[in-house]
Amino acid sequence: MFEEIVEFIKSLYPNENPVPLHAPRFQGNEKKYLIDCIDTTYVSYVGQYVTRFEEQVCRFTGAKHAVAVCSGTAALHMALLLAGVRPGEEVITQPLTFVATANAIAHCGAQPVFVDVERATLGLDPEKLAGFLEKETVDHSDGHRYNRVSGKRIAACVPMHTFGHPARIDDLVDIGKKYRIPIVEDSAEALGSFYKSRHLGTFGELGILSFNGNKPVTTGGGGMIITNDAALAKRARHLTTTAKQAHPWEFMHDEVGYNYRMPNINAAVGCAQMEGYDNVLKNKRETALMYKDFFQNKDIAFVAEPENAKSNYWLNSLVLKMREERDLFLEMTNAGEIQTRPVWKLMNHLPMYDKCISTDLSNSCWLEDRLVNIPSSIRF
Repeated sequence: MFEEIVEFIKSLYPNENPVPLHAPRFQGNEKKYLIDCIDTTYVSYVGQYVTRFEEQVCRFTGAKHAVAVCSGTAALHMALLLAGVRPGEEVITQPLTFVATANAIAHCGAQPVFVDVERATLGLDPEKLAGFLEKETVDHSDGHRYNRVSGKRIAACVPMHTFGHPARIDDLVDIGKKYRIPIVEDSAEALGSFYKSRHLGTFGELGILSFNGNKPVTTGGGGMIITNDAALAKRARHLTTTAKQAHPWEFMHDEVGYNYRMPNINAAVGCAQMEGYDNVLKNKRETALMYKDFFQNKDIAFVAEPENAKSNYWLNSLVLKMREERDLFLEMTNAGEIQTRPVWKLMNHLPMYDKCISTDLSNSCWLEDRLVNIPSSIRF
């Protein structure tokens, strides 16, 4: 059966050998805007394309404010700081995620607390989150929630929309409000994904996007903070620009800031990519439906978008029966010049996070043994 899968994937990408997992595509005004950017000499964060790119993202997502930064990790780090995360505190997130989610928490000097995901959405499980907060945390006189065991404040919660598939984010936000814990959405993989007709990243207090080279909209490297809070956006812009106060010539910085702003040269590529993104999403949805039809009568499950969701299908995924079958699938497909990859190793299985507090992670462990990504590039 695996040989049949290899042949089917090759039929989707007949001109690529090997078939990449997700390759960038440059089919629009990328070169034109890059040349213009170079000709103007405005190649750092001061330039028209940064502003234009932020405006495009606002229009597309419905967010009121967007701040372009140098990476998705930088965006999440800054979003957590803006949400009030401080050293020595705890941030709840899921173990089934890319390492940048946990790293951004660590960059704040905080520690991740791992709560399980749902098999259906691959995202943070609202019931398990509520159960953890009810049983394992307590209210303090300062109005915040604290971990019963560690005594540390629960400063934020970071659900991640895995492979562009929406978590049940409205339920998660309601739980955050009940326990007065800000929700920061790691929507790095979810540009073009909607839950109940609302774009991901706009439900929480802040959200972030990534424009890494493997994303359907790429700037080579880059990220974006999105929010509907004008004060948070203003502060994000200030802190990511080394906390420099505006002045014609003086260098005055009023607090510890970060050199996180996206260069104009990267934003130029992003502007061109956004111009054709509706067609990209259509192409990717067509590919996902072809995969779904192909695997419908196979003994392998294709991961389709959850209920009430419209996914961007960033990376198409399969669920095998067990780890041994997963490993055989990975071996045979890669030997057949088809790039497939397992889901990330769980964060609590990594040496820098294996001492962090974890709940029952049975769903995450189950998925770690079975979940794989298959080629998902735009088809020509």
